[in-house]
Amino acid sequence: MARRIVPFVRPGTSVGAGERIGMIRFGSRVDLYLPEGVRPLAAEGQTAIAGETIIADLRSNENGRGYRVG
Repeated sequence: MARRIVPFVRPGTSVGAGERIGMIRFGSRVDLYLPEGVRPLAAEGQTAIAGETIIADLRSNENGRGYRVG
């Protein structure tokens, strides 16, 4: 659980899928659990950039996607 979360929306606001609702500040640890069968696109140890790095593809079984390191 991250303690340094900055919300972008107020309680009761309707949000759609994919909308940014907040950000976890630097220095906070995040454990991300993916459903079985979901293919991760980020490499272990890769630095993730908020709002830019795609972590996983929830549309499983789609060929041709992968991760990049660097």
